[in-house]
Amino acid sequence: MKTLLKLGPLKLFLIVFFIISIPLFVFPINLFSGIIVFGKLGIEKEVPLSLSYFVGLGYNSKDLISLGITDFYLTAQGKILAFIFLIGIPSLLAYSAYLFQKK
Repeated sequence: MKTLLKLGPLKLFLIVFFIISIPLFVFPINLFSGIIVFGKLGIEKEVPLSLSYFVGLGYNSKDLISLGITDFYLTAQGKILAFIFLIGIPSLLAYSAYLFQKK
């Protein structure tokens, strides 16, 4: 762990950011609270969503059409959790690297 802290805050932030974000954006890991909108009536259902859905991975657009799904998005709780994973955790580790170098 000390070797990671010696890298510097910015380098550590970027490394941890990519280590966390690549699996979240590539694999369909349904962790984040979201809403799916069905059909023209706008029926909404709250379900866990993956960040990979927002970059076009993890689903087939023909499947969405056949199920009648017109839209999906993250709720405020899902956005906060995504922020914590993508920005919060790398920031805390970068801050600890900054404090380690300041010693």
